[in-house]
Amino acid sequence: MLRKLGFLTIGLFDEADPRRGHESTLEIIELGERLGFDSAWLRHRHLQFGISSPVAVLAAASQRTSRIELGTAVIPLGWENPLRLAEDLATVDLLSGGRINPGVSVGPPMHWDQVKDALYPGTADAEDFSYARVERLLAAVRGEPVTGFSGTEGFEQFSDRVQPHSPGLASRLWYGGGSLRSAQWAGQHRMNFLTSSVVKAEDPLPADFEQIQLAHIREFRAHHPDGDQARVSQGLVVIPTDSASPAQAAKYREYAEKRTPRTLTPQGPARMMFAPDIVGTSDEIAARLSANAAFREIDEVAFALPFTFEHDDYVQILTDMARSLGPALGWSPAAGR
Repeated sequence: MLRKLGFLTIGLFDEADPRRGHESTLEIIELGERLGFDSAWLRHRHLQFGISSPVAVLAAASQRTSRIELGTAVIPLGWENPLRLAEDLATVDLLSGGRINPGVSVGPPMHWDQVKDALYPGTADAEDFSYARVERLLAAVRGEPVTGFSGTEGFEQFSDRVQPHSPGLASRLWYGGGSLRSAQWAGQHRMNFLTSSVVKAEDPLPADFEQIQLAHIREFRAHHPDGDQARVSQGLVVIPTDSASPAQAAKYREYAEKRTPRTLTPQGPARMMFAPDIVGTSDEIAARLSANAAFREIDEVAFALPFTFEHDDYVQILTDMARSLGPALGWSPAAGR
């Protein structure tokens, strides 16, 4: 039975009017809270026309909402200084009343050769994009010392740990992984796990998205101290059409059909597998999810909103998710619990 229902948005905007796109994202999060969603998640995009600073947007969202949890899926740490990010996350978490769920990942930034001189001039070759970058963030968020100095200097007080410190934030850190190694690492380091809608087809797993995602969930929990109780959130694109207009429903199906070929076989040298989009009535989607082996292993989801739709489309999709699809999966709105 589905216990927590969330949604994920990229927050697209028009370069000529970026404020309107950001306002649209905030309005969608406010709608999500009114509809009873448990969480809203932001993707992260650099040098594109999507949210480049999700922590700033979540700070704004925290002041427009009072209950819904607010997450990132995910912040690529290759672009971040873990100590500075820990300060920002703790600040926003306190302002939100302890509702922030930061999801992170590692690896070199996209288009590394083209961006490295602007991002890390003179030090690019020394940067470490391994899991050690997450460990630095974990240590800072958990309140471990980050400097050898603390005390009074003149009239100023200094701390040896990141300030402000938000005590519950560490337990709400998530790792977004698409490989068996990532799943294992996240479990061993007591993080929560975001199963990706893009995964690696690697030996010994079959080239089947559902089975790969299932293997990742089990690998994570096998290495987490909490075992089967360790938190996992499944990521998929689902588009309910219950209250959609004929034009909307046709657009949604065309969108999914264009993306279907990439879901059939592993893509590129890294052999990436993409989740198929699920379009249909809430009853049809619920039936497909109930037959999904990975979905049967979890009780939390963050359904991804398609990237290129209009504000009114997102309103319709979220409304159908909350009023029809969620209940069909055994979920009840947070406001009614």
